[in-house]
Amino acid sequence: MKKKIVVIGAGPAGIMAAGKAAENGNQVILVEKNNRIGRKILISGKGRCNITNNTDIEGLIENTPGNGCFLYSAFYTFSNTDLIDFFNKYGLKTKVERGGRVFPVSDNAKDVVDTLNAFLKKKRVDLWLNSPVEKILTEDKKVTGIMLKSGKIISCDMVVLATGGASYPGTGSTGDGYKMAKELGHTIVPLKPSLVPLITKEEWVKDLQGLSLKNVSITLVDNKGKKIYSDFGEMLFTHFGVSGPIILSASRHILDYDYKGVKLIIDLKPALAEEKLDERIQRDFLKFSRKQFKNSLDELLPQKLIPVIVRLSKIDSAKTVNQITKEERRFLVKLLKNLTLTINGARPIEEAIVTSGGVSVDEINPSTMESKLIKGLFFAGEVIDLDAYTGGFNLTIAFSTGYLAGMNCK
Repeated sequence: MKKKIVVIGAGPAGIMAAGKAAENGNQVILVEKNNRIGRKILISGKGRCNITNNTDIEGLIENTPGNGCFLYSAFYTFSNTDLIDFFNKYGLKTKVERGGRVFPVSDNAKDVVDTLNAFLKKKRVDLWLNSPVEKILTEDKKVTGIMLKSGKIISCDMVVLATGGASYPGTGSTGDGYKMAKELGHTIVPLKPSLVPLITKEEWVKDLQGLSLKNVSITLVDNKGKKIYSDFGEMLFTHFGVSGPIILSASRHILDYDYKGVKLIIDLKPALAEEKLDERIQRDFLKFSRKQFKNSLDELLPQKLIPVIVRLSKIDSAKTVNQITKEERRFLVKLLKNLTLTINGARPIEEAIVTSGGVSVDEINPSTMESKLIKGLFFAGEVIDLDAYTGGFNLTIAFSTGYLAGMNCK
């Protein structure tokens, strides 16, 4: 029998839920408070949109530290390969890059949104833009409809809540869904920023603001010296600390430390062991033997980094290179291999890529995405207490949970 379904939020989870629910022969209304769909998709992957990752399902679970086991049904029902097939079927060609990251061949996130728009039109989803929702209406623990902020009431049989998290509020993710779910008796696991730039104690990072380092390795250690995480790739210095791809990934690993009491060790020359780096520096010092130390590192380091390294090395900047002692040189080698920063915080949730926390998975049926408390209420995407590392995993969660929710609206 044909049902009337309302999906709240036209991000990846909501779009997939709406299209799939309509495919089941239902009348579907997709309500979105913005004036267009997929606002957050447009800025994801630096505007390129990292759609998914080509790992296996166990890999998807392993890369979801925030309640990954909850997602077995979702991933097996609509996997990352199903998602790639979906986009290919609608004419969007994809490619695989480093770390299994899947992008559109065009490198343009707008093409992903256009494809999803075509999907909604083909499935005849009724799209209502500029339509913020005030509350979900229920009677005897069963969904009866929604009320828009305008006061308009839409009666329906089922609702899919897919409003996203609390990160990037400029895209519409302002936490509305948490309020609606809480009003209906759902537990909201406290929200924290995940995949977020980190704040450092050391003031010298301000001198490096805007400097991007490629092909460096990082290691995080706790206050007992235990290794937490390591990675290799690109990072960025900011006025408050550090950011960039490997830093965002690293941040999720120290969320449970509340972003405090952790050391970030940067290896500026990971391709060279200490001994080889020492030999390299000796060659440079021989070449620039009559120069002052501060003018001898041009071939070794980015220009912006040199004054900071000179200062941290404790070698007199005006000292001529041929006067630098073996001990001083070896200290410099260790500094370049172990440039250490103290993490003492993270940027606010508004600047995080995803939100950790949300509607408790204990109150959602993982096989259907339906609420265990309210009949006819389904959840999808970041509004749920689910979060993963960077690499296309968070979008995969959104699409897979959206598909599962839409499929069970019947």
